[in-house]
Amino acid sequence: MKGGIEIPTFKHEYTHNATQEEIWKWYDSPGAFRRIMPEWEGISPIQAGALRDGEETIFKVSLGPVKQKWIARHHSVKPGESFADTMVKGPFGAWDHQHEFIPKSDNETVVSDTVNYRLPFHIFTGWSAGFTVLPRMRQMFHYRSTRVTKDLDRISQYENKPRQKVLVSGSTGMIGLQLCAFLEAGGHEVYRLLRPKTRLPPDVNSDKVVIWDDITGDIIKGDMEGFDSIIHLAGAGIGDKRWSKKRKKLIRDSRVIPTTNLSKIISNLENPPKKLLCASAVGFYGNRGTEVIDETSEPIDDFLSTICQEWENSTSAASDSGVNVIHMRTGIVVSPFGGALAKLLLPAMMGAGGPVGGGRQMQSWISLDDEIYAIHHLLMEESCNGAYNLTAPKPVSQKQFMKVLGKVLRRPAFIPLPGFVLKLMYGEMGKKLVLEGQDVRPSRLLESGFKFTHTELEDCFRNCLGKIKLK
Repeated sequence: MKGGIEIPTFKHEYTHNATQEEIWKWYDSPGAFRRIMPEWEGISPIQAGALRDGEETIFKVSLGPVKQKWIARHHSVKPGESFADTMVKGPFGAWDHQHEFIPKSDNETVVSDTVNYRLPFHIFTGWSAGFTVLPRMRQMFHYRSTRVTKDLDRISQYENKPRQKVLVSGSTGMIGLQLCAFLEAGGHEVYRLLRPKTRLPPDVNSDKVVIWDDITGDIIKGDMEGFDSIIHLAGAGIGDKRWSKKRKKLIRDSRVIPTTNLSKIISNLENPPKKLLCASAVGFYGNRGTEVIDETSEPIDDFLSTICQEWENSTSAASDSGVNVIHMRTGIVVSPFGGALAKLLLPAMMGAGGPVGGGRQMQSWISLDDEIYAIHHLLMEESCNGAYNLTAPKPVSQKQFMKVLGKVLRRPAFIPLPGFVLKLMYGEMGKKLVLEGQDVRPSRLLESGFKFTHTELEDCFRNCLGKIKLK
């Protein structure tokens, strides 16, 4: 008790289908902190401290429009069994978090979290914890627990296969950051392929990099030899800016030229990778209305389709040299970290999330979790080759997409936005990315044995936005 107000204690327990050793190893990995942080919290990692006494984990957390630094110092570490961290700087009046890893059976472990905390100015604000802090904590710890479980399940599928040395381009993007973190948590040795001016996030190991000029193909620092696989995700954002002639050239050149150069480098290596996984997009198929599309469907002649075709064809030097090339045709990746959802959240929260241009155009989506797991699946499955659609099995219309988002956010979603307004605002980009669409199905991915985590859009939204219905 302090000032007549009880200091709250939050407790959470979750049973994982993994051994105590496996759980501890995951939590103590370089990628764990980035993987465990909820997507909707807007947390920016600065330093991920190892599970050792005195080590510090530092990050910035959003408090409304303001970001505040949080420094947590590890203490009471019993390797394999438990650790605690105490906030030495941050938004709370006090915060001490005890983690315990308790064996339940041969292959089951209970992770028990106990948090003792005080709000700032606790004597005046402590009464509000039950409806301000606790709901947010319940969502956060549920997300953490299920994310750990899902990651461990995916890792365990390939427990008998050797870990890989992997080179990743586009590692600072929304997908790349999470992919690298997941691979590191799974025991893989991850290197980043960077351009000279690329700035790594402060929590990323800057020693494991290869620096190159993606336009000339010159290697500036490091060595391309000896990687088991290369994952190539880099390219200028298609929806970042209005399309001018200059912007369209950049969109094309940032994909085709680096991929061509990378492919040529790979073809001349003494020890080339076994696989090259190269990003592509469902734009490969062009605007197809409500036609159901899979990997056997032919492309059409428009700007995005032509770029995707050139992009995929630019890997020919690698494939001709015997490297297994996989083309990952990704749809709308759903996450508040970035992409379409990040742009839609504000208008949707304001009740302006109605159909755009009639709303009949199809949207082929995939959760960020499933995007990462699908790439990992294609990386580890030796039989996978060629083109794969990385989209959830149930595409929706744009009207359905916004209706479900409104339902999850508890906001109306009926105010329409006429197509001509979007064209005036964004020009050709708005027309191609919003007013046109494709009904794309992941036929080859399913045939290869991949199991989706999120097949329903509402479930995906609730998971990444912290709107899970908890019992």
